[in-house]
Amino acid sequence: MVRLPLTPAEVERGERLGVLLRRARGNRSMLQTALAAGVSPETLRKIESGRVATPAFPTIAAIADVLGLSLDTLWSEVTQPERLVS
Repeated sequence: MVRLPLTPAEVERGERLGVLLRRARGNRSMLQTALAAGVSPETLRKIESGRVATPAFPTIAAIADVLGLSLDTLWSEVTQPERLVS
């Protein structure tokens, strides 16, 4: 299967997602957060840095759950650039 290149909007949305997750994680350890969510620390690092702009839904759902973020709030924040300034 050939993966299509991401659009600039998808890349930007991925960057906003990373900022939001980093802020929500706060002072919590990346390692502990990742393990609690059942993902690798490298996966969380890539998502937070925007290198994985379109992570799988179950991955984001698990991380959001660990961070106490509702998926509705997360989506609302990520899709409205004026709400999130890095």
